[in-house]
Order: sequence, then C-alpha cells, then structure tokens
Amino acid sequence: MFDKMTLSVLANHARAAAENMAHTLHRTAHSAFVKETQDFTVMLMDRAGDTFAVPMKLGATWYPGLTYGRAIEMVEDYRPGDVAFTNDPYSGHVATHAPDTHLWKPVFADGEIVAWTGGHIHNTDMGGAVPASLSRSLTEIHQEGIRFPPMKLVREGVFDEQILRIMETNVRKPTLNIGDIKALVGALNTGERKVQAMIQRFGKAGFVNGVAALMDQAEAQARAVLTEIPDGDYVFADYADEDSDQANPCRLKLTLKIREDSAVLDFTGSDPQLASSLNVPSGGDPRHTMLLVGVYYVLYTMNPRILLNTGLTRPFTCIAPEGTVLNPVAPAAVGMRSLTCARLRSVIFGAFSQAIPDRMPAAPAGNNCIVNVMTRDERTQKTVIAAVNPVVGGGGGMPHRDGTNGSGADAAYLKNTPIEITETEVPVEFVCYGLAQDSGGAGYWRGGLATEMAFRVFAPDTRITARNRDRSFFRPWGVMGGKAAGLSDMVVNAGTKAEHRLGAVDTAILEPGDVLTVRSAGGAGRGCPLDRPAERVARDVAGGYVSEAAARDEYGVVLVDGAVDVTATEALRASMPRHTEHFHYGPERSTYEQQWTDGAYDLLTDILADLPIHWRFFVKTEVFKRMEGRSGAAGVAAAFDEVCVRFSEVPRPAAYARAAE
Repeated sequence: MFDKMTLSVLANHARAAAENMAHTLHRTAHSAFVKETQDFTVMLMDRAGDTFAVPMKLGATWYPGLTYGRAIEMVEDYRPGDVAFTNDPYSGHVATHAPDTHLWKPVFADGEIVAWTGGHIHNTDMGGAVPASLSRSLTEIHQEGIRFPPMKLVREGVFDEQILRIMETNVRKPTLNIGDIKALVGALNTGERKVQAMIQRFGKAGFVNGVAALMDQAEAQARAVLTEIPDGDYVFADYADEDSDQANPCRLKLTLKIREDSAVLDFTGSDPQLASSLNVPSGGDPRHTMLLVGVYYVLYTMNPRILLNTGLTRPFTCIAPEGTVLNPVAPAAVGMRSLTCARLRSVIFGAFSQAIPDRMPAAPAGNNCIVNVMTRDERTQKTVIAAVNPVVGGGGGMPHRDGTNGSGADAAYLKNTPIEITETEVPVEFVCYGLAQDSGGAGYWRGGLATEMAFRVFAPDTRITARNRDRSFFRPWGVMGGKAAGLSDMVVNAGTKAEHRLGAVDTAILEPGDVLTVRSAGGAGRGCPLDRPAERVARDVAGGYVSEAAARDEYGVVLVDGAVDVTATEALRASMPRHTEHFHYGPERSTYEQQWTDGAYDLLTDILADLPIHWRFFVKTEVFKRMEGRSGAAGVAAAFDEVCVRFSEVPRPAAYARAAE
C-alpha cells in the first residue's frame, strides 16, 4: 500500500516524465504541425498498455484514457530497444485515422516488461486521394493513405529501413514524416529513461504497485465527481452540418444515465455508418477514449486536481451500436473523425448541462478547422505541403466569465503558428488574422469570438484542404437565456466580383492572386444578454468585439458617442423579449426540427438499425430526398414506403412494421 504522500510523489514523477517526453518531441520535430501546432501526444503506460501519465503543457489533450492493449498484443516477441507502430484505424483501435502514427516501446526491468512509453504524431500527409490525406468526401479507408498494421519499426535499436522506404514511396513529404517519427522515438527513449529512474527510486514492485494505485485513485476521483451529479437520464442531440457530399445533416444522440457513482453514455439513435470520412472508429470499446473526450473535460472542470489516466474511464460505459457513425465497420473512411468528435463533445456537454446547469458553460465553437496548402514555391522550385494554421473558434460563456476568444475550450490545445514562420515555410501572404466581430453568442457572459484568417496564394493549381469545416449551418447553442453563436464560413475572393462561398466544403483549388478567407464559429452565450451590465457591453464595443448595432439589438444597450444612454437602454431592455428555455439553438436548427422532429429522426434511426449495414446510409439519403413537404414520424414512414416501392431490394425492417401498425 502507498501512503498519500508517496503516491503523490510518484504521480509528480510520472507527470514530469511525460512532460520531458513532450519537450523532447516538441524540440526535435520537423513539421510545423507538430513543432508549432503541437498535434501530438506522449504518455506512459502500465504493462497492460493503459495510460497512467500524460503531459498538460504540450500536445493534444484527447488521450489520458487511451489504452494500447489491443495493438500491443498484435506484435510478438518484444525485446529491449524495440519500438512498434501503427497508423491503421482498424488494427488494434489505437490510431483513429491514417495520419496519426502511434508508436510504443516496452520498458524492461529484470527481464520483464513493467511499462510502456508511447505517443502519436499527426503526419502532414500519408498519401491517398487528396493532399494531407483528409477530406470529408472520401468514402473508404483505402483512399486515406497508406496504412501500417501494428508491427515493429525499430528492432533492438535499429530502424527497419524497408518500412521507411515503403513510407517514402507512398507519402507526399517523406522527410517530414520520417523526421517526426524519429523525433517521437527520441521522446519514447526519454520516457524509458525516466521510468527506469522511477524504478530505481521506488523499486520494481513499488513502481508497478504504485502505478496501479494511481489508476485506482483516478477512478475514485471520477466516481466522487459523479456522486455530485443528480441521478437521472439526460437526453441531448446535436448535428454536424453535412454527412457527406449528399449534404444531409448527421445527428449524434446521447442518453446520459447517471446512477450514483457510475454513468452510461448510450449513443443509440445516432446516425448510421456514413459514406464519408466522418466515422469514428471506436471498435465497440465501451471506454474508447474518443467517445469520452468530452467526459474528461467535464471531470476536469468539476475537479481540476483529478489524475488524468485510464482509471478515470472505469465508471463509464459507452454504448455505440455497430454499423453506426460512432462504431463503423471496415472499410468505412474515418479521416475526418475529429469533426464528428467535436460534435460528440458538444453532445456530451449538452447532456451534462442539463444535469449540472450551474457548473457547465455554453457550447464552444465546436470546430477546429485545420488548413493545409499544397503549392509550388517559386523561390525554391519545389512543391510544398504544410498546415497553415488551425482556425479555432471561441469558448462558450462560462458560469463565471466570458468565453475565451479564439480558443474554443475543447480544442484549445491546438497552438497558433506564427505568421512569420508560415510565410517562411509556405509561399502565401496573410492579409488578415484576428478575431471576428459579433461572432460570440450574446449572453450575460458573452461567448468567445471566432478566429478569422485570410491569405493570398501565388502559384497555379494551389490545393487547399480545410479539414473539420463545420458549424456553417447548425450554430453552437446558448444556455440559460444566452444566445447561439455566429456561424463559420469559408470564402474565396471575398468582397470581389469573383467571390465564391464554399459553405461546409473542405477542399478548394486556388489560382495566383486568389485569397481564401476562413472563419470559425464563435462560442455561445450563457445567461440573458439583457442582464449583462451595460458598461461591460460598452467596453466590448470599444474593443471591437461587439458592434453598436449588436449592442442595441442583442443586448438592448443604446450608445451615444460610445457612452451608455441609461434612460434609452432601460426603456429598450424593458421592451425586449427574453429567451426562457434552457437551450437556444438559433433559427436554422429550430426551423430544421419543425420538419425533423425527435419522433421523425428516432423512427428513421430505428428503421436504419434494422437494415443490413451496407443499406443504411443509402436508405437514409433516399428518405431525406423524399421528405419535401413532409414532417414528423408520419412523414418518415411515408418517405420510407416510397423508397421500398422504388427499390424493392430494400428489406422491410421490424421498426417500420411497428410504425405502420
């Protein structure tokens, strides 16, 4: 047994080791996306492959509950100095899309494995159909680049040159990939040395038992948080703008069941597996880290001292039926799973917002658009492919302050790349980079502002991929009287005769002189905006965050020469209606759900769940085509009946028969 002080010392050693790993990778990586944007992770794992320590200062924050166990078991005969790797989302369910290359290394003591060091880097490109390998329009995993199932990359300290040659042949910028991979190997070596130092300090048995105790402590902390939440079933749904090039919304639905110190997250009722790359490859794991990222944020909000390791996942059980968007079967494309995960976090936040409204913020922007450019650099006469910058929206209004501008809470780990570095590495010219006025949802606590970026290109056939483009139709939702936030947008040559608005499209081809403008969504507001102190609204106007028109129309504040007209403001506010429902979705979703009621969508997903997987997305699309002039469950039943008449091969599922009765 470990006493509390010794356990705390071990936890600090482990955390420091993970931070050292992160610094090693950060300082030796080759691509801007790793060394500047910091889309990477590192971690220490117990001998079963469960994470027990992660850094908090560098890298992505999605993976404190990640387990490598299934992938570890797919490689045999580990020896000192070995490093295994994979980027295949369907082998071991560690990697979740092809650009994420995961590596792990055994740590031996007295001839046996006592721990693992591991982590991932997001490769700029892994080959495939589009530059940077990712686009919503891709329909199968084979289009998303070369995949490596779990195998040894380094054998007893020596790289397998054949594997590196295969990668060099199949990716667009091999030097970046291999440079980043070798930097990650260096980070794993750093972690191995730190683990050996812990074993020296605590002893082999003490280290192993201490790691288990850290897991148990995290579990106990998570259960303590759950006991503070009222028991109940909390239902929430949210939408991604488009499920594919068919451009129908993708719904995620959650029933959160809190029972004392445990919780079930039942995603039954979410959309079927999609013929696009928005699928999330959870592999049916009831505690897959991608399904629980939103939970980590809630737990950390409730207890900022909680240990971030796999133990905190134990009180939770996720239900994601096979053949759905959150548990697809191969060969479904999964490259844009981060877009769906952003919406998944919104769904989790919405459910917890009903359970603990006094503790939860309004919705963050929920989109972290990452812009990649492939172009010709006339200075060097070479082709360049690089991530330009993440365009991350604002955070939702908090229970105690405004949402963070330009850094959307659940995607805040993505760092800005300085413009000077980007313009040095990529032949583009930035013409705008800042915050978008009036984009944060109005509220007593205002939502954080969106980020807006515009740049000019200089070479013909410059190809842009802007992954995770979303929230161009369904807004981030406000709570407790607060308003929904502003929408995202992507425009070519804004304000000119050649202006072309791209909506949720995530690829574009630009020609010399074209300017691409990308704007994220904002964060939503919390609390009634009519109660926000008028002087604070005036400061927002003076700072450029809110326009005078929005101050008047959204907050009921009348300004004269920048000063508050108290009498006119009081009169205007008294005449304005207040939103009294817990959620405010904005006009787009409200209009949409007049047709697609809960009953309509629930019937559709029941019908689809009873169909063979390969029929589901097709039937969903055909039903949507036939919903014009129809609404509700009756409209879905009639539309499905027409589908069955038109396509006699479609099975008549039990759900439809029950509805017909």
